[in-house]
Amino acid sequence: MTLTSFYKALLISSGLALAPNALADSFNIGELSENSYWHKLGHYLPASFGGVKSTIDSPSFFLSPAGKHDPKSELVATIDALYHKDPLIANDNRCQYPARYTWLEAQQGRNAKLNCPELNDWKTVLDPAGMTLVFPTAFMNNPSSMFGHTLLRVDAKDQTRHKELVAFAINFAAEPETDDNAALYAIKGLVGSYPGRFTVMPYYRKVREYNDIESRDIWEYKLKLSEQEVERVLLHLWEMQHAEFDYYFIDENCSYQLLSLIELAREELSLVADFPLHAIPSDTVETLANNDLLEEPSYREAFGTRLLYQSEAISPDLFDAAVAAKNGQYPDKDDYTDQERAAILEFAYEWLNFELYDLGLERDPTAKRLTELLYQRSRIKVDSPFGDVPVPEVSPEKGHASARFGLGFQSNKFSNDKVTLEWRAAYHDLLDSQAGFIPGAQISFLDTQLTIDEESNTRLDRFYFLDAMALAPSNKVFDSLAWNIRFGYDRQPTENKMAGRWFGQGGFGKAWGESDGLHLYSLLSASVSGGELTNYDAVAGAGIEMGILYQVSDNHRVGLQGQYLALIDSPADQHAQAKASWHWTLDRNVAVRAEASYQHWHAEEVSGKITGYFYY
Repeated sequence: MTLTSFYKALLISSGLALAPNALADSFNIGELSENSYWHKLGHYLPASFGGVKSTIDSPSFFLSPAGKHDPKSELVATIDALYHKDPLIANDNRCQYPARYTWLEAQQGRNAKLNCPELNDWKTVLDPAGMTLVFPTAFMNNPSSMFGHTLLRVDAKDQTRHKELVAFAINFAAEPETDDNAALYAIKGLVGSYPGRFTVMPYYRKVREYNDIESRDIWEYKLKLSEQEVERVLLHLWEMQHAEFDYYFIDENCSYQLLSLIELAREELSLVADFPLHAIPSDTVETLANNDLLEEPSYREAFGTRLLYQSEAISPDLFDAAVAAKNGQYPDKDDYTDQERAAILEFAYEWLNFELYDLGLERDPTAKRLTELLYQRSRIKVDSPFGDVPVPEVSPEKGHASARFGLGFQSNKFSNDKVTLEWRAAYHDLLDSQAGFIPGAQISFLDTQLTIDEESNTRLDRFYFLDAMALAPSNKVFDSLAWNIRFGYDRQPTENKMAGRWFGQGGFGKAWGESDGLHLYSLLSASVSGGELTNYDAVAGAGIEMGILYQVSDNHRVGLQGQYLALIDSPADQHAQAKASWHWTLDRNVAVRAEASYQHWHAEEVSGKITGYFYY
């Protein structure tokens, strides 16, 4: 047990944590305990039924036994610990809580003097001069990563673009104690079943994980922070070494906790207050931009992005030659020009390097093949025939906001006309503007529609808890699997009304074309339904789901989507539906969508709807 741990245990067991020593009299306890910066140091937020509550869940972080709910008692215990009459105990506590001590000294008009060898060694290794927010974009093959991710890079004093990979990164992530699959990981993450922790690691490890292994593009935003402000953030990070949080994918996630850390840079910063319900990485990046904390971003394309760009630039005959070179049959200088051979070898190298990570190839023999490709290329004294990968025109924080409200009018063939009210907590669907998002990816949480008919009857027509699709197109380089999962509540037509059902549905298949052009997909699909519609029996269905999407122009996107499911052991023989949609983006966060829909269960219904959408 360390001296700090022993002292903390002694305070708690003796009840002295609430009794200020003589030095506490020099502090205005009441005023300081209400100070916003003290609340940021303790990660205190308003509690549901009054008062405040810290988002930190590990008791060891607090000096007072009531510290999680009582900032005042935690302040008193902190002053007792940091200004203890025994200078060794006081110094040990100051080295564990340097941000608290620095702030308290500043309140007394003094500069903090820390004698902490371990802390100093840590800062010497980091050599901090600035910070960069790093945003790896969505990973389509993992539902829990389809929002993207954020982390911080600590930029050293002598750092250049070429030295960024050897810098250190600050990451906050869920740390499962069991080996859960992707679906279970996503579900448990929604309900906060995993602990979340801050870690510091070499930046190249995260680039390898996101940029190379998962093939996610990375956006890097340098933060407008002074060295003193970076120092405040790092001192608090040191305090957080053993702090644990309940990790929630929707709100208290990586982006939310990084905002709470960046807030410590300045007294006046208030960043997490913008996210009472959910914190989507792209929205949190926008919040930093709105607070004038971001420089223009740098773009680091993924292996897969670079490979796809080169595959589209290379001619078909050179493509075939690159396939051969990848397998050890190198191009002969009598058959190709130096420029063509350079293109063949470079493309073969990129492709094999991608397969090393993507397919998990055996490292040693693959490394030998890669080295030979590099050797063959080094013998050709010409510049690279490939240009730089084009930077996307719209960076992630400039896409539409994640939450959406809709007001519309719906006309039905066999029932009354209705006014529609829609709301979606997050985040993006296939018809929304694709600018700033991964084309061909959809993930919607809590997609809800209420209708009010001509007789002022209000009812719930749709509640999709989760509606996710990943439609990465297959091509001559990538053989991608398309999939979807959807579960929630909706209404389907019977002989005399629209009856409600609870359902779950999923499918696997393929997609083709260009995800930001003409895009087609086909999925084998299965579902289970229950509720009023099925007389509260479980009814299974199986069949096919298909769609065509087309980006007409920057502001106009159209789609035709449908499905046919044969119902098993049900009075109804089929569940069929089709929808034709046109989405017109008027502004970044304003759009109009027109839809014509057909539904069939026990009976048929045809409807048309026009909706104005507002993103926020």
